[in-house]
Amino acid sequence: MGSAPKAKTEQKKRVPISKPPFTIGDIKKAIPPHCFHRSLICSFSYLVHDLIFVSIFYYIVTTYFHVLPSSYHYITWPIYWVFQGCVCTGIWVIAHECGHHAFSDYQWINDTVGFILHSALLTPYFSWKYSHRRHHSNTNSLEHDENHVPKLKATLRWYTKLYVNNPLGRLLILVFTLTAGLPLYYAINIAGRPYDRFASHYNPYSPIYNNRERLQIYISDAGVVATIYVLYRVALAQGLTWIVCIYGVPLLIVNSFIVLITLLHHTHPSLPHYDTSEWDWLKGALATVDRDYGVLTKVFHNITDTHVVHHLFSTIPHYHAMEATKAVKPLLGEYYQFDGTSFYKAIWRDFKECIYVDKDEGSQNLGIFWYKSNF
Repeated sequence: MGSAPKAKTEQKKRVPISKPPFTIGDIKKAIPPHCFHRSLICSFSYLVHDLIFVSIFYYIVTTYFHVLPSSYHYITWPIYWVFQGCVCTGIWVIAHECGHHAFSDYQWINDTVGFILHSALLTPYFSWKYSHRRHHSNTNSLEHDENHVPKLKATLRWYTKLYVNNPLGRLLILVFTLTAGLPLYYAINIAGRPYDRFASHYNPYSPIYNNRERLQIYISDAGVVATIYVLYRVALAQGLTWIVCIYGVPLLIVNSFIVLITLLHHTHPSLPHYDTSEWDWLKGALATVDRDYGVLTKVFHNITDTHVVHHLFSTIPHYHAMEATKAVKPLLGEYYQFDGTSFYKAIWRDFKECIYVDKDEGSQNLGIFWYKSNF
């Protein structure tokens, strides 16, 4: 019984802010060389595995659900939505690996597979790839990080205190964040890096992108439009309700999990953010936390409990990431963060405790900001 409080304290222990006593080269040497090897066959095997489960769930729904008594639908449909949504989240993660050049050694294969998978899940592949790459290049930089950029206390709106101190208001904001957060991030850059003009993942001339990337943003848009057109044609044949139940609700669950996973990786009382006077790439990359999602950890291809290594070496495929994480933990020491709190408890706790970032009292001369909740 005496160890429980200690474990809780360790989870909240802050990441060291001093320059690490090791380099990125030292970390790479600690990882077995084969962990950097990308196998096209192995990567495709995970994709095929997921697609088989998607097909099985679809077959069960379309073959058997209509013969069940209607009273059972209140149970069977939610089960399908959760199962299909979770497996499709795994497919989204594989597409995300394609964008990191972690699926295979061949860029054209990575981009082709990633484009098809992400487009099918209404994610603009190249648009996400480039903005997400900049997130990895500027992790936890207050000025240059691309997504989940925390608010400074001075920029909070007057009504923030009302909803964060109100469980119902906090719940409503959390539900809105998980359901609408990702589509709004794509569309209007909500919770993204502030720009001096309107930014959108669908706009090839958005300030997010440079001139060399604009053509591929058009291609990303074309992929999303093509998917919407296919859904429209299917809806004409099968009905809007059918599309919503078969595709729409699972997609909503995918979007919710992607926001949840990203939010929990970068939102934690132990994680610092830096301004330009203190930030460097290695300190920023280490300012993230691994999480445990139980059985979903495997369904999500270990993106949840290997995120620290993913930020250090994003080309390591997911099937080597656990081994790489175990290899670097002794070297990283206090610079490695893991929180084993159940994700459904952690999101409520961190959403309550991590309202904004601010400097500690007595350290106003340092460009280091921590999550706080007191007003």
